[in-house]
Amino acid sequence: MNEGLDNQQLDNALRLLDGLLVRSGAPPVHLVVCGGAALIAAGLIARTTRDVDIVALLEGGRLASPSPLPPHLLRAAQQTAEALRLPKDWLNNAPSRNEGGLFQMGLPEGLQERLIPRNYGACLTAHFIGRLDQIHFKLYAAVDRGGYHTADLLALCPTDTELAQAARWTLGQDVSQEFRQLLRQLLETLGHDGIAATI
Repeated sequence: MNEGLDNQQLDNALRLLDGLLVRSGAPPVHLVVCGGAALIAAGLIARTTRDVDIVALLEGGRLASPSPLPPHLLRAAQQTAEALRLPKDWLNNAPSRNEGGLFQMGLPEGLQERLIPRNYGACLTAHFIGRLDQIHFKLYAAVDRGGYHTADLLALCPTDTELAQAARWTLGQDVSQEFRQLLRQLLETLGHDGIAATI
């Protein structure tokens, strides 16, 4: 089984996905992608990723919930997984799957205007989130999970202004005092005591 997708493998998988969608007569699909796949495709960080995280769909030029994903997309994704020996869930809506998801709780203001679109053929377009929105999502994920999310955040080299903006957004995703305290601790650990003191 494939251990991870690099930039070329990601491109191959999405082009195959497009071909299968075309073959099935599917309507145009516009995915809004976050996570490692977006970091790689946008050239922000050179690494591999296990999956393609869909945070939203674009329908009629407007952001829409990706829960549930369209059946024709799921079928084509499964066929792609079988052909390329990818994990079954290599294409998923985990970031926005339930009522506490990123889309459902509110995406960063202006995210749609910062999307980086890439066409993979006649049917599939992936819209990768931009650097500022990656900072938002990575800070939020790093509070609870740390690990590679923290590493990705540091690799994005956020400015104090960007980090403060991201911190304010994360507080709207989880309003608990426990989360606020963990966010403060993370910011302090990263050397941003000034921002920590403002939240």
